[in-house]
Amino acid sequence: MKPAMRVPILLICSTLVFSGAHADSLSDADRETLLENLEKIRNASDSKTDARFRIALTAFRNAMGSDDAAIDLYMNCMEKVNFEELKKKAADYREQKAKEREKLGEPGLRLALRHQLRWLMLTLEAGSTKPDLVKLTHDAQEAVDAVFRDADKLKYQQEILSQDVTSSVFARAYDINNVKAENWAMSPIQVDMIYDKILLPPYRKPSGLATLRAGWLKRIQQETLQKELWNEKRRERREDRENRDREDKRVGMADAMQSAEYLKFVEEEVPKLYWEMEVDLFENGDEAGASVRMLAHLNKYVSHPSLREWSDELQTLLKPDAVVPPIPKTTEEVAP
Repeated sequence: MKPAMRVPILLICSTLVFSGAHADSLSDADRETLLENLEKIRNASDSKTDARFRIALTAFRNAMGSDDAAIDLYMNCMEKVNFEELKKKAADYREQKAKEREKLGEPGLRLALRHQLRWLMLTLEAGSTKPDLVKLTHDAQEAVDAVFRDADKLKYQQEILSQDVTSSVFARAYDINNVKAENWAMSPIQVDMIYDKILLPPYRKPSGLATLRAGWLKRIQQETLQKELWNEKRRERREDRENRDREDKRVGMADAMQSAEYLKFVEEEVPKLYWEMEVDLFENGDEAGASVRMLAHLNKYVSHPSLREWSDELQTLLKPDAVVPPIPKTTEEVAP
């Protein structure tokens, strides 16, 4: 007896399509066959994605090892994305490569690329099916701290550090630029979101108050340093950096001058961040300590534009069930 012939899946599908035109229902066997093949397709797709991610992670990890390795990977990715895939001429690439090599001679830029790669790797982990959230939080804190430890070396590298890592040349070259990660920042200097969504939430509980406060203080310090180093005045001075060797004294004085943007941040936004920290601590268990510090905060910033808003918020925290009295009507409103 001849062995049973296996019916190709495409033949099954085409048969089902035609039967569907006659409003026939799927049989139990048909459903089982379709589900089995659907699972195979999913598994094959997942395997290809996993393999692509593993190759990318290996390349990224190796490139993070040194400035030279990072530059080599960057140039290879640039060639693939901007020339090979666009089918440009070799002569065009050689010209562009020379320009890129000259630009990449700056040590700060090489360091920025390594930080970008590190955050890209964490982003891939955050977008995986079952990320280790405890490890991911720890690694994210280390990655952000590392950027700010190198802040002075990176003061002209805002463009790279603020770029969405999934749109970087590394991600595009390895076809991993469609990664989705919920509650995750896409650059290592997106400090507000990193702390709000990743680093502070695990400690919003009575047992985590000390770490929560320490995290807030680090956030305020890093956001302040971010505004100091990566602002418009810095970018303008970067464009003139060729003249720095001849004008060290003048540029030194310019570096000492703070931008209006930075001064406004220190005067208005830093007090807001301290207030938000105390509210966070109050709401998560430190009512006694936070309320005393909030009252002191109001006394310290009595001229701050947010004073009335803060005082109302503290009153609500202390008397959550209190009824807010209505605003009295003016004389004109009560006149007959």
